[in-house]
Amino acid sequence: MFDRESLLKPLEGNPEWDVIIIGGGATGLGVALDSVTRGYKTLLLEQSDFAKGTSSRSTKLVHGGVRYLAQGNIDLVQEALYERGLMLKNASHLVKNQSFIIPTYKWWDAIVYTVGLKVYDFLAGKLSFGKSTRISKNETSRRLSTIKTDHLKGGVVYHDGQFDDARLAINIAQTAIEQGASLLNHFKVTRLQKDTDGKVSGVTAIDQDSHRKYNFNAKVVINATGVFTDEILQMDIAGAKNTVRPSQGIHLVLDGSFLPGNDAIMIPRTVDGRVLFLVPWHHRVVVGTTDTLLDSHSLEPKPLEEEIDFILETANAYLNKKVSRADVLSIFAGLRPLAAPKDPSEKTKEISRSHKIIVSSSDLITITGGKWTTYRRMAQDTINKVIALGKLPREKCQTKHLSIHGADGSAEDDDHLYVYGTDQIAIEQLIKAAPELGEKLHPRLEFLKAEVVWAVKNEMALTVEDVLARRVRILFLDAKASQDVAPQVAEILAQYLDKDEAWKQSQIEEFTQLADQYII
Repeated sequence: MFDRESLLKPLEGNPEWDVIIIGGGATGLGVALDSVTRGYKTLLLEQSDFAKGTSSRSTKLVHGGVRYLAQGNIDLVQEALYERGLMLKNASHLVKNQSFIIPTYKWWDAIVYTVGLKVYDFLAGKLSFGKSTRISKNETSRRLSTIKTDHLKGGVVYHDGQFDDARLAINIAQTAIEQGASLLNHFKVTRLQKDTDGKVSGVTAIDQDSHRKYNFNAKVVINATGVFTDEILQMDIAGAKNTVRPSQGIHLVLDGSFLPGNDAIMIPRTVDGRVLFLVPWHHRVVVGTTDTLLDSHSLEPKPLEEEIDFILETANAYLNKKVSRADVLSIFAGLRPLAAPKDPSEKTKEISRSHKIIVSSSDLITITGGKWTTYRRMAQDTINKVIALGKLPREKCQTKHLSIHGADGSAEDDDHLYVYGTDQIAIEQLIKAAPELGEKLHPRLEFLKAEVVWAVKNEMALTVEDVLARRVRILFLDAKASQDVAPQVAEILAQYLDKDEAWKQSQIEEFTQLADQYII
């Protein structure tokens, strides 16, 4: 069902699509799922891999956004807290309740944060993840054994969600396919087609795997390409004004010993007024993020030296276990597609994170902005807009209580295979049938050969990078180890995808070069 041949089959005979979505990140995948579950014939095309861009490079939080509360953006926070509650229910194998501690070094801060977080709790209503509370200095240092205790007054505990972003993206894609949508990664849209009235009526696209060219017709085309939004808008109108300004956020990944225990740390005010998180993730610690406006964007953004220094300095100001560059297992950069500021003096942290739907004169629909937590709501709003324009028959949104592929009620990580949810049993059966698949890919990592086989057979992985970056998250957890295992992964992929030695070698080389950027 999830192999390339089965996915390409519905394209034969040039069918009429109701909806074509360009872009396979969180937003595009959400739109595809919303569209197909309302009964529309749906096609999604992604130029690289699902969640290749921003959607695999988040801080791994499902949250209302405490900092948006501080900015007074109550509506955005309330919407995100509601969606956070739905994500916990609908993708229970990947989203879990995470406690955060804000260490306080001034009595006044403890009062301010407690009051603010009580408002956060109130806005979450019935979907609350737990009450926020003040804790003593002793309890703070007991729960955060690596926190600096000089002048520490205590802490404030609150609850938010934590998840694996790229894994959820893959599972949303699988859910949409199971519902009857066609979703294809490594499929690049090169042109928008228009009818005699100048209205967008379809797309031209190239299968990057076979290099075959396709023309697709549709009632509506939706641009959900994140930081690449303007490139699609320029296919529509040459020289169109930019609507998106990319902002870069980087994250460092450290060994779990820098934050033992189950609590995350939230530092609400860094020297430049931003928020910094230290979050436990897959038994490591993700530290981030930064917020740097960029003038250009790419599929592989590069961390800037000053961003690395900023995170290290800020972490070291709060931790008694010193973090050095040598401790960084992986470093990744992501781009946020912020709405381009009208005023050049606008700071990134003040540019709105709420989403916008733009309708071009050609009837191209563009969805921009937003955040992972609100992906489902953004999709609902987008399809509702298409219906309001009279492009599709009116059907009700079905995603509010729709279980995502793999959901099994538990994100307990005693065994790293928990991220597969209900698919874990099938992976264990693979190992039973071929015991060598139970071998580890790398002696210092938990991941198994069976996971690579599963990724290529059932999760639409076509390259070494697809596997090691977004199916089995080794690139993000230990970049050097990912280079060590690349040849094994290429070998398994070549076998299942029927590729030759030259393909295998080029895959290893490409991935090794890519992984260099994740190593300091």
